[in-house]
Amino acid sequence: MKHIKVETTEKGDHYDPETKTVRLTPDNFSGKSLTAVTVAAHEIGHAIQDHMGYQPLTERTRLVRFAQGAEKVGAVIMMGIPIATALARTPVAGILVLLAGLATMGISTLVHLLTLPVEWDASFRRALPVLQQGNYLSPDDMQGARRILIAAALTYVAASLASLLNLWRWIAFLRR
Repeated sequence: MKHIKVETTEKGDHYDPETKTVRLTPDNFSGKSLTAVTVAAHEIGHAIQDHMGYQPLTERTRLVRFAQGAEKVGAVIMMGIPIATALARTPVAGILVLLAGLATMGISTLVHLLTLPVEWDASFRRALPVLQQGNYLSPDDMQGARRILIAAALTYVAASLASLLNLWRWIAFLRR
């Protein structure tokens, strides 16, 4: 896949299907540790998905972009609760705006959970075979690589939980 670029970033390891670029943090780009090699392989797994036309990756990319926008809109909606309540002169308006904000921000949580199969595929159907067939790791290191790939695949579960915590933070703030 000579059309795929690889570059460093400070924004976290990821594959950008729009620019066909694998971006790795400096530690993973230049590193020779088991983690560096395995994380790079996981991101290459996404590049392989894209190259092979793996439709769930395309859908995930679209959904993640939508979820990021929805989360920002949700935050703006949440800030509008006091205004809606004051203008309507009824707490019902504030409750409706609150529900709209929570629903909008909750989209991000749902999207992160829905994209877990894409991450699992990148780790175990793409990256792991590359590592095994390319003899990039010793047989002893393959066990550790599997654990790292599980962690890489579960990053979206962690993001989903972070979204839930963000919702909880808003609810706690508004209860004051």
